[in-house]
Amino acid sequence: MESALIAVFIIAYAAIALEHPIKINKSASALVGAGLLWTIYAVGLGDTHLLSEQLGESVASTAQIAFFLMGAMAIVEVVDAHNGFEVITKRIRTSKLASLMWLVGFVTFFLSSILDNLTTTIVMISLMRKLLAKHDDRLFFAGIIVIAANAGGAWSPIGDVTTTMLWIGGQITSLAIIKSVFLPSLVSLLVPLAMTAYMLRGQGVISPDSNEAGNHRTSEFERNLMFFLGLGILVAVPVFKTATHLPPFMGILFGLGILWLVGDLVHRHKEDDFKQPLTLVHALSRIDMSSLVFFIGILLAVATLEHTHILASLAKWLDFEIGRQDIIVLVIGIVSAVVDNVPLVAAAMGMYSLTEFPPDHFLWEFLAYCAGTGGSILVIGSAAGVAAMGLEKIQFFWYLKRVSGLALIGYFAGAGVYLIQRGVGA
Repeated sequence: MESALIAVFIIAYAAIALEHPIKINKSASALVGAGLLWTIYAVGLGDTHLLSEQLGESVASTAQIAFFLMGAMAIVEVVDAHNGFEVITKRIRTSKLASLMWLVGFVTFFLSSILDNLTTTIVMISLMRKLLAKHDDRLFFAGIIVIAANAGGAWSPIGDVTTTMLWIGGQITSLAIIKSVFLPSLVSLLVPLAMTAYMLRGQGVISPDSNEAGNHRTSEFERNLMFFLGLGILVAVPVFKTATHLPPFMGILFGLGILWLVGDLVHRHKEDDFKQPLTLVHALSRIDMSSLVFFIGILLAVATLEHTHILASLAKWLDFEIGRQDIIVLVIGIVSAVVDNVPLVAAAMGMYSLTEFPPDHFLWEFLAYCAGTGGSILVIGSAAGVAAMGLEKIQFFWYLKRVSGLALIGYFAGAGVYLIQRGVGA
């Protein structure tokens, strides 16, 4: 049975990694993989009661992540529908490319820690189209935006899906991850940002012709209200968890209800056709359900390997062959540039138990950093990179030649800072 499970998982994993060449959506591969794995496990186990208990446990932990992500995505969509992100974007103005690069890098870094790296990448690249006329300039900015978004998401419990998974799973706590990973993440951005800004020194910003009609469905008050309320809710979720000890998905759903209520009150006197695109009902129809389904499929698939102790055996093998946890996690981070970091982190969560590696252990914090920032090394290594690739038509080999080296140097620089920081702390 174990051989069959491993074979099916490897095939499903390969299909996920090769999503673009084989033209099969990774969500389909994840769902088929999860279905086959649980079917094989059910037939081989033969204990209906134990199977039901384990499946219920896996579904409960998976649902928490899915509900949280659904709520966060819906909040971001509502803010975007109200043009709320203009609160930030309209304030970014400078005449020098190097100065703009620094500004964009820092805004992306901090914004992705509050929203998520994918949404932040989309918002910032959309902004670059309004600020930069030359496509070559926008390509360099897109590369730095990917690095900054992934770095910003790594140190925040709500900034990256993998960090959120570790937070909800109890492997990390919000204050500890911010304290431990903030500086390494910042260094992983500063190194490539400084190198890129140096290359762009002396060059001026060439802005596109402005022909915006300025037709907004929302007033400035409504944009500000929904922007600050939406971000306030996202930031308050870790506080809610700490204060109430309720799981994060309860906080995000509670906040979603508040945002929904406020939106309905603000727009209650408007015509239905006018306010419909601004409602939370419309926002729910716009969230990326394909990504949610992928997370559900891959987490359920990995759960079978956890229940059969295959992942625990793999952890022991890695410890025996490599022997050093820091090198093991560094390798996981680099591999996340090639394959999706969600199943990698899900597998690691199953490989190492919380009894042996308690919350905020070195392993979990370093994994959050490496899996979050390692995806920047290749353009296909993260959701942010894939989004940038589509929006600015970035070629794989252009990114490999111009950005991958910068991202790799930043990755190792940040890792070094974390290891030194941890060593000093010890």
